Amino acid sequence: MSTVMEQRPLGRTGAEVGVVGLGTWQLGGDWGDVSEDDAADVLDAALDAGVNLLDTADVYGDGRSEARIRKALAPRSDRPFVATKAGRRAEPFEAAQYRHENLRAWIDRSRRNLGVDTLDLVQLHCPPPAVYGDQRVYDALDSFVEDGAIAAYGVSVETVAEGLTALQHPGVATLQVILNVFRRKPLEELLPAAARAGVGVLARVPLASGLLTGTYDESTTFAADDHRSFNRGGEAFDVGETFAGVPFEVGVAAAREVAAIAGDVETSAFALRWVLDQPGVTAVIPGARNVEQVRGNVAAAGLPPLSPSQLSDLERLYDERIRAHVHDRW
Repeated sequence: MSTVMEQRPLGRTGAEVGVVGLGTWQLGGDWGDVSEDDAADVLDAALDAGVNLLDTADVYGDGRSEARIRKALAPRSDRPFVATKAGRRAEPFEAAQYRHENLRAWIDRSRRNLGVDTLDLVQLHCPPPAVYGDQRVYDALDSFVEDGAIAAYGVSVETVAEGLTALQHPGVATLQVILNVFRRKPLEELLPAAARAGVGVLARVPLASGLLTGTYDESTTFAADDHRSFNRGGEAFDVGETFAGVPFEVGVAAAREVAAIAGDVETSAFALRWVLDQPGVTAVIPGARNVEQVRGNVAAAGLPPLSPSQLSDLERLYDERIRAHVHDRW
């Protein structure tokens, strides 16, 4: 039996979604091995806990994440809102690949993977920067809405500048951006601009790839097929997607201070609550590799807002330890 969670409108999609969703990158790949059974348990635990927003992408395990979602939802009558992404299959990865026929092929593949006629939401998946200003791309997406292949579209961005460019296009329903205690820049311009435009905001990497769980120390290691090993310098994709761009040792030390500020509250839930308290945020989409992590994430929805002293302590921590590493880069 699902539990009740606070719901917020997801921008121009017309959907109402719970404030804590589930990111499913872990269920596809790049986070070490997650078995079929473990993935099924994570999805079932999230749905049973009241999560009704799943975020995936066509490149997570080359479609494995989407297929696992399809399998988990097959026996259920309570279908959640499923947001996927398209564009990272471009080969070579350049703006010229974002043509109507390619976008359509990627979207049709996701429809097959998820077993639906109409995708709830397709987000441009951190494409080359020039794509965000290309009207032909939005015209193609508009045509897919018109013919029923997708119900709505949005963008997933690396930088504030990319987000501000995308918001100039009226068909954009949602904006996905990295936002956490260690990545505060979107609060200044991007979130207010999204709110003015009526665009929903999905906050990704909310725990800085696990740093903000408070469970890592300087000796923590990760599997070779985990992006926290192979992408620390941005070797495979934008380094901001790994530990939110914060050098690992810096982040570990700062996370200890976050844990102290959180007091008796679990550090991960505290960090997620901070994101949910930011004006303009619709939902946070942390990932999970096991049922315990799912339940810990969902707990954030039931926490009270952070106190003024906690907020000021976190801001001071950011200014003193983190700002120099990330603020001007994204």
